[in-house]
Amino acid sequence: MTLAAHALTAAEPLPRQSPHNIEVEQALLGAILINNEAFYRVSDFLEPAHFYDPLHRQIYERTSQLIRMGKVADPRTIKSFLKEREAVGDITVAEYLGRLAFEATTIINAQDYGRTIYDLAIRRSLVTIGEEMVNLAYDAPVEMAPREQIEEAERRLFQLAETGRYNGGFQSFTEALKAAIDMAGAAFKRTGHLSGLATGLEDLDRLMGGLQSSDLIVLAGRPGMGKTSLATNIAYNIARAWRGEQQPDGAIKTVDGGIVGFFSLEMSSEQLATRILAEQAGVPSSEIRRGAIHEDQFDRIVEVAQEMSRIPLYIDQTGGISIGQLAARARRLKRQRGLDFLVIDYLQLVQGSSRRSSENRVQEITEITTNLKALAKELNVPVMALSQLSRQVESRDDKRPQLSDLRESGSIEQDADVVMFVFREEYYVKNRKPKEGTEEFFKWQAEMEQLVGRAEVIVGKQRHGPTGTVPLQFDADVTRFSSLAQEDRMPARYD
Repeated sequence: MTLAAHALTAAEPLPRQSPHNIEVEQALLGAILINNEAFYRVSDFLEPAHFYDPLHRQIYERTSQLIRMGKVADPRTIKSFLKEREAVGDITVAEYLGRLAFEATTIINAQDYGRTIYDLAIRRSLVTIGEEMVNLAYDAPVEMAPREQIEEAERRLFQLAETGRYNGGFQSFTEALKAAIDMAGAAFKRTGHLSGLATGLEDLDRLMGGLQSSDLIVLAGRPGMGKTSLATNIAYNIARAWRGEQQPDGAIKTVDGGIVGFFSLEMSSEQLATRILAEQAGVPSSEIRRGAIHEDQFDRIVEVAQEMSRIPLYIDQTGGISIGQLAARARRLKRQRGLDFLVIDYLQLVQGSSRRSSENRVQEITEITTNLKALAKELNVPVMALSQLSRQVESRDDKRPQLSDLRESGSIEQDADVVMFVFREEYYVKNRKPKEGTEEFFKWQAEMEQLVGRAEVIVGKQRHGPTGTVPLQFDADVTRFSSLAQEDRMPARYD
C-alpha cells in the first residue's frame, strides 16, 4: 500500500453507532427491580422496543408483565423467564440481574431515564427512515414514482412526530377545567362566539355550534342539490375570517376563522376558483367564462379577486387520489402552512389504498371513512367529506334524504360525527312543469313561487348536539347559499 493510499484509509471516518445509552438503560432497569413503583413513572410511554439492548428489552418486557399482574418483579422472580445461564460478558444473566439491582441508586430519576431512552429510540427510528429513503431512492421499483416515495416518507415522519410524545395518561381536574375555560375564552373571541369554526351561515352555526375540531362531517345530496356550492361557501367564509396571532416561539396561532385545504377531485382548481369568484362577486360563472359581463361587473370581479388572493385557501385538484396520498398531503399542508379545516369533494372519488378493498366497494368506502375520521383526530381539525346519495331518493314521493340514502351508507353513517343533507325541493318541482295555461300550471306556478330560492340543510346525525332542519337562501345564478331572511328578523316596514 502506498503512503497516499494509507493516508486516505486513515482519514476515513469510523462507522457511526445508532444512538443509544446502555448506562441509562441499566440505571432504569435497576431502579425498577429494587422498587416496582418506578415502573409506573414510565409505563404510559415506554415500551420494550424502545430499549437498544436486546436483553434489556426482554428484562423490561418480563418485568412489566409481572408488575401489571400485581406480582413482585425482582431479580429472583424474573430470572426464570429468561435464559439465566446465558452469558453476558463474563457473567450469567442471573448474575447480571443481581448486579443491576445492586448498583441501582434511586427511583427519583426514573422518569428522566425513561425519557432519555425514548428520545434515543426516536432518533434511531429517524436514522432507519433516512437509510430506507436512501436505499429505496437507489433501488426503487420501476412502477414507483418519486412522488410516492416522498409521500410515504412524509407519512412516516409525521407519524413519528405525532407518536413521539409522552404527555398521555391521567390529568388533574384542574387541568381539564383550565382547558375548558381556554376553549370558552377562544369561543368568546371568535366570530359568533362559537366553540367551533363559524360556517358563516348563522342558523346552521346556531344548531351545530360551528364545525368542531376532530369531527368528520359528511355533506350529502343528490346531483344538482348544491353540495359543492355549500362546501365552497363554507370554506371561503372560514378562510376569509382567518386571523392569526404570533406566539413567543414565532409560530402563528389561529384566533378566528381558519386555514382551509380543499381537495377538488371532480373540478379543476380553475373551475373551482371561477365558481367561488362568481359566488362572491354575484356574477354568474357562465357569464364570466363567456366574457358576457359589463364594466361594473368586471370591476367587482377584480375587487373580489384581490380579496380572494389574500385568504388562506389551498386547493389540490389531483383526480383519483388515494386515501394514503390525501392524508400525506393534508399532513404536509398542516406542517408547512397550517390547517384548520379540510374539505374533500367528493368521497366516492377517493380511492382505497389496497387492491383487495377495490374489489369490494363497501370495504373500500369503509377504509376511506375510517381513515378520514382518524385523520381528523390526528390533525385536530374538522374534515368535511361530500358524498353522493343513492337513487332510491328519486323513487319516493317525499324526496327529502335520510341516513339510509347514503351510498355504501353503513360505514359513512357509523364513522361520521355529523351527517348533513342538502335539499332543494324547487329542483324537483321545476322539473314537473305542466302545460302552460292549464289549472295544473297555475297550481305549479303558485308552488314554485313558494319554493324559488329556498333550500334546506337537514342535520340527520350529530354526536354532540340536536338534529334538525335549517332553511337557507339559495341564489341559483351564482350558486350561493346564505341565511334565510325570516319575517321576525326583517327591518320594520312603513307603508
